[in-house]
Amino acid sequence: MENLPIGNIMVGLYIFTLSAFLGYHLITRVPPLLHTPLMSLTNAISSISVVGAILVAGMKHDKFTTALGFIAVIAASINLFGGYAITERMLRMFRGRGIR
Repeated sequence: MENLPIGNIMVGLYIFTLSAFLGYHLITRVPPLLHTPLMSLTNAISSISVVGAILVAGMKHDKFTTALGFIAVIAASINLFGGYAITERMLRMFRGRGIR
């Protein structure tokens, strides 16, 4: 692995910290009515993560990379299916009692 200059590491750390801070403040200010569309958007992003993880797992560079790719596929799939289950549960809360 190449030795990265400390400047590149600091810039990456700065971007990560800024994105985490902004993401937290954006999510906490979402009105409850928009949580379901927001969950649908995050499920779409999770599905992109599953595709990327499958690509990494299938490249067969070495056993370690394949194992990490497999773990990424499992983790992203759990996140994806769990997100859809939560979205479905939230949508059922908005339906009327007589509608099923």
